Amino acid sequence: MAAQLLTPEEIRALPAQLPGWSVINGKLQRAFVFADFSAAFGFMARVALLAETLGHHPEWSNVYNRVVIDLTTHDPGGLSSLDRELARRINGLLVP
Repeated sequence: MAAQLLTPEEIRALPAQLPGWSVINGKLQRAFVFADFSAAFGFMARVALLAETLGHHPEWSNVYNRVVIDLTTHDPGGLSSLDRELARRINGLLVP
């Protein structure tokens, strides 16, 4: 999947399209809180597999039960269709 930069209008629409995500400092960001470290780490492993299938990898941090993910596409220099798709797939992991 080739990365196409999003237009300013598409970027403004992201929070409505992707529940829980916000655009902060030019990146698509979401924080997740889990029951414990094992649950957080398991989530990160599932996200890693998704990211690998897209060839698009998040910037993220983990402290105990909290995972913060920032998405941006470095090559074209901003938010792209890859960021939107990865965020959509990450949200799909949360559906029981």
